[in-house]
Amino acid sequence: MYPIHRNRRLRSSESLRILLQETYLSHNDFIVPLFIIEGNNREEKIPSMPGYNRMSVDLLSKHVKNLWNLGLKAILLFVKISDNFKDNKGDEALNPDGLMQRAIKEIKNSVPEMIVMTDVALDPYSSYGHDGIVEEGKILNDETIDVLSKMALSHALCGADVVAPSDMMDGRILKIRKELESANLYDTVIMSYSAKYASSFYGPFRDALNSAPGFGDKKTYQMDFRNRKEAVIETKRDLEEGADIVMVKPGLAYLDIIRDLKEEINAPIAAYQVSGEYSMLKAASEKGWIDHDQIMIEQLLSFKRAGANLIASYFAEEIAKII
Repeated sequence: MYPIHRNRRLRSSESLRILLQETYLSHNDFIVPLFIIEGNNREEKIPSMPGYNRMSVDLLSKHVKNLWNLGLKAILLFVKISDNFKDNKGDEALNPDGLMQRAIKEIKNSVPEMIVMTDVALDPYSSYGHDGIVEEGKILNDETIDVLSKMALSHALCGADVVAPSDMMDGRILKIRKELESANLYDTVIMSYSAKYASSFYGPFRDALNSAPGFGDKKTYQMDFRNRKEAVIETKRDLEEGADIVMVKPGLAYLDIIRDLKEEINAPIAAYQVSGEYSMLKAASEKGWIDHDQIMIEQLLSFKRAGANLIASYFAEEIAKII
């Protein structure tokens, strides 16, 4: 009761506020997404993601070493595939000498301690831009997870520490886990995009990989953003099927989902601060409307406060230099 209790006492100085703060950011919290392209000595700006680039495999070693020296310990790889390698079955995804496979080997050879996570989905390889095999305008589930399991195995055989299926097909976690077990890859981690919503925040990412759907949308497999309880159901099923880490995507508009999962499950939770969230902050700061670094820190802390253990963020390198 006031005046016996004055809440402002504990806010009266910066030192006291730091001493009592509940939530912290650490270099160990972050996953760095990287976009890989074909070619040699190539680095391309992504117009819709200011400050973020695609790079060829030969440039990876130096970049990943720099990330490691900053204290960042995990990267998540995405590949931009040439149109002439795309088809409806994702055959190039299984190429042992494909772009993803070469990128994994390059990184593990140069920085073996770096945790390499890989995107497992067909949309970069699909002539339709969808996360699955298409037949008469529909996305086939079971045929797709057959390919995804072989894709995950291919990544693991090249040295990936974590495979990250982002497709939202039913049953793909169990299929991938069985494929890994059959190859005696018992220690390969599965980070499942368990609560991935059909969101409009993904636009710049799809520009970066040229992976926008060629027809329709992804609402028959990605989750309806009007739903909340469904996320818990999806996530628990993925854990039952063998997922080790679960992912919520997008991030800021879904902090309630992160909190729900924190209260419902006992497994590490990752949040993905997606491209649209990144680009909006960049655009607003370029206009001088907001303080870039302060808003960046506030947003990233919100993921931790909600309950995320890991944050995949395009700001990872920038925040690492600050903290």
